[in-house]
Amino acid sequence: MLRDLATFYTIDLNQAIYTKQIEELQIDFENLSEHTCPKISFLKLEVEEIPKVYKKSLGNYFSDLDLKKNNFFTDVSNYLSYETGQPTHCYNAHAINNKLIFDDVEKQEEFETLIDKKITLNGKNAVFTLNNKVINLAGVMGGKSTACSDESKSVIVECAYFKPEAIIGKSVKYDIHSEASHKFERGVDYDCHESVLRRFIEIVDQHTRIKKISMISYKYKENPAHRIPVDVHKINKIIGINLTEIAYLDYLSKLGFISKDGFIKVPSFRTDVRTQNDLAEEIARVIGYNNIPRSEIVISNNNRSRLRFDDIENKLRYFLLDHGFYEVINPPFVNIASDKAIKVDNPLDSNREFLRTNITNSLIDNLLFNERRQKDSIKLFEISDIYTYRNNQINKTRKLAIIASGRAGHNYEDFSKKINKEYLTKVFNKALPSENFNFKIINRDSLSTKIKNEIVVSENNINSFSSQLLDYNQKVKSPEKFRQYSPISELPYSKRDISFSVKEYQNCKRLENYIFQFKDELLKDVFVFDYYKNEKNNEIKIGFRFVFQSPIYTITDKEVNSLINDIIIGTTKIEGISIPGLN
Repeated sequence: MLRDLATFYTIDLNQAIYTKQIEELQIDFENLSEHTCPKISFLKLEVEEIPKVYKKSLGNYFSDLDLKKNNFFTDVSNYLSYETGQPTHCYNAHAINNKLIFDDVEKQEEFETLIDKKITLNGKNAVFTLNNKVINLAGVMGGKSTACSDESKSVIVECAYFKPEAIIGKSVKYDIHSEASHKFERGVDYDCHESVLRRFIEIVDQHTRIKKISMISYKYKENPAHRIPVDVHKINKIIGINLTEIAYLDYLSKLGFISKDGFIKVPSFRTDVRTQNDLAEEIARVIGYNNIPRSEIVISNNNRSRLRFDDIENKLRYFLLDHGFYEVINPPFVNIASDKAIKVDNPLDSNREFLRTNITNSLIDNLLFNERRQKDSIKLFEISDIYTYRNNQINKTRKLAIIASGRAGHNYEDFSKKINKEYLTKVFNKALPSENFNFKIINRDSLSTKIKNEIVVSENNINSFSSQLLDYNQKVKSPEKFRQYSPISELPYSKRDISFSVKEYQNCKRLENYIFQFKDELLKDVFVFDYYKNEKNNEIKIGFRFVFQSPIYTITDKEVNSLINDIIIGTTKIEGISIPGLN
């Protein structure tokens, strides 16, 4: 913000730093992935006492923003991230008792973060390890085992540059949101390490006596300045303005860019600027979007044709919802290049710079995501526009894609059935005999999964469906009130099955009412998975599955058993209800 304000005001961006000579730190460190981490620095500090009161800018940071304190070194680290834009991470120096290793690893391992949240790392992750154990998910969050505390007087401060591509998506994947990941995903200043760490020392020195200081920096790759040709004509065309070259370069110079020999040198703290589009965005921000002339865009629309396709889409949605499918919405940008894919000049995510040419690949990712979270019946669909580039022309196609795997459903009729191509073809043909969904099977060999259930997919153009679809009589009704989003827990769930014997048919309704009205914050779902009616003995055998899960912590067997015991006590009090095999 200060750098942006420098275009309008005279601002001193220089902060006081520690200027004395610092001895070289002796640390046992090995970088096994120099591509992901081309530069990293370490600072070791030992202080005499932990300050009780924060002064100057550090004190103002917590009082002005009304922030909660953690411990001294972590608080300094958080303040520096706010002040300089460069995250640092603090290790308790006494906990670093062996070689510290940085690497990109691909394995499954449980990791407990410094906020006491346990996650299971899977796939490829950039991590720091100590004694073969992960102690830091790089660029996102450190671990509890090496974290600083209120008593920590000796600390090792890590200051690194990570490739944004290695960090992007990790905080979302593991549901760990941190300021560090937000900054590393967008790129930090490659050349700021010494000034940031010296600033760290200065702030510590303002609060307590420092007994020992040592520092070391590792640079595995040079960082040549990125240069972009001066082209004010291109900038004017992108934004829709008429700016002179002198004014253009003046704006950029105030933002820290340097113009020389027909090129614009991008400062090291602006790793997000790489193209003319990025420079155009800088200019648009400075002059103000409200000062850019407005031009209307007229798009022709065939209302009759569009109305027909909208009706067909809605009928497809109702049909799929009736058959247990859930609609998903995926971003249109992917990392898969092809001769038909359109590449975006300035993507929001450098890992996803192509417009997808099909929906199926996105649904496969959705399915694997749900399988990793123990979902045993997955039915998903998406309706979206697909863009392709062919014969120097951009083509837009509206498509429906379907994916399904696992149990056919969570009811006694479908619980024991498995989803396969034959099953879905039969179900869909029975309901919509005039439509052809062209179901196909996805080979799991190339997927990162051990599950063997058949994956069935279908992807069709919306205009391939006939108007006979409009005659489908849906069962699902639109909600009368807006349904607010509720977070979905990614923590493990626990399931229990209870089979009941019911004498006299009328008692079955009383049993169902009790079970479906039983409420507890840990009871996530309940459904009938087995049902048998014995006409001769006037008896019903009915099985219920109970699914327990917490949105904030991993539940225990003791908690689940206690709830199941409450359900058993309540149901067995109902006349004519018993549980075979219960002592």
